[in-house]
Amino acid sequence: MNDRMTTPWGAYTLTRFPEDPRDRLRAWDASDAYLLRHLAASGTPLGGAVVVLGDRWGALTTALAKHRPTQISDSFLAREATRANLDRNGVGPDAVRLLTTQDAPPSRIDVLLVRVPKSLALLEDQLHRLAPGVHEGTVVVGTGMVKEIHTSTLKLFERILGPTRTSLAEQKARLIFCTPDPALEPGTNPWPNRYRLPDGIGALSGRTVTNHAGVFCADRLDIGTRFFLGHLPQGRGAERIVDLGCGNGVVGLAAALGDPGAEVLFVDESYQAVASAEATYRDNAEGKAEFRVGDGLSGVPAGSVDLVLNNPPFHSHQATTDATAWRMFTGARRALRPGGELWVIGNRHLGYHVKLRRLFGNGEVVASDAKFVVLRAVRA
Repeated sequence: MNDRMTTPWGAYTLTRFPEDPRDRLRAWDASDAYLLRHLAASGTPLGGAVVVLGDRWGALTTALAKHRPTQISDSFLAREATRANLDRNGVGPDAVRLLTTQDAPPSRIDVLLVRVPKSLALLEDQLHRLAPGVHEGTVVVGTGMVKEIHTSTLKLFERILGPTRTSLAEQKARLIFCTPDPALEPGTNPWPNRYRLPDGIGALSGRTVTNHAGVFCADRLDIGTRFFLGHLPQGRGAERIVDLGCGNGVVGLAAALGDPGAEVLFVDESYQAVASAEATYRDNAEGKAEFRVGDGLSGVPAGSVDLVLNNPPFHSHQATTDATAWRMFTGARRALRPGGELWVIGNRHLGYHVKLRRLFGNGEVVASDAKFVVLRAVRA
């Protein structure tokens, strides 16, 4: 959806990525607009090193582009949206510096703007990583919708950076103001977290998983993944397997151990997830593997894959949607060779079997229980 965000510095046409004319969700919200109004009204000096953390679709980065900000994001889609929105508004790509949450952060930060992420763990990790660059004079302002900012959110700012307070709410959005305290000792960053998988799950029993902050299954194996692991295809001689939306890589690792001769591609749009998957794989396997951050299978050659394993998300920044799953299924169909298979796990109520039959012309239930269903579709 194309939409215009009006700010004290002008109006900007913004869209999400990938752009979809059917998508009615905006690329900005009231919390982005609130933060920009505050910066203008307060006369916040923006001449130093400006860092924008967690900008979801590049709205903040685009509006502040003349101040040459550094954007730090865990999302490949957010980075691509930022690039597209900069171009759409006549801003050259060199106006901003794009970093991922896995990159070394700037050594000095004069203004830190934080779009509060859904994951409290990711916020904790990133504040720890950014704290060394923050100084006594750093202006720190967070923003989010009221439902996204909790007491625990404020306590993280206070524990890692310094005294924290909030603004009044405007249009269901709120600001966070933090005054850095150089004498504060925030302790050690607890991320990434490593934990041992339970027994009774085949070749993965007792193996160690690495989870970077913000990645699903932070400290234990979830019941859906466990159910999927119990019904994965193995020993079929697949040459190229994809763990699509890989998260911490547990599913792809199980596939690699089940088909030792296969090359496994781990794909996710999260830099934290792909880093987790690579660490998990390197600790437990020695076969051929590739780790790619991207928009699903968009960069994978058509007809080059034998097997795709997928546990699609159905939330996108608080909104429940099947758009991501549909893109994943469509990308899988294109990437699979004739006779190649897509295996999907999902909650029973999501109705993925209808989408698979519409797209592949077939689909069968491999296994199910009261909550989950494992589906298989074959590329004709």
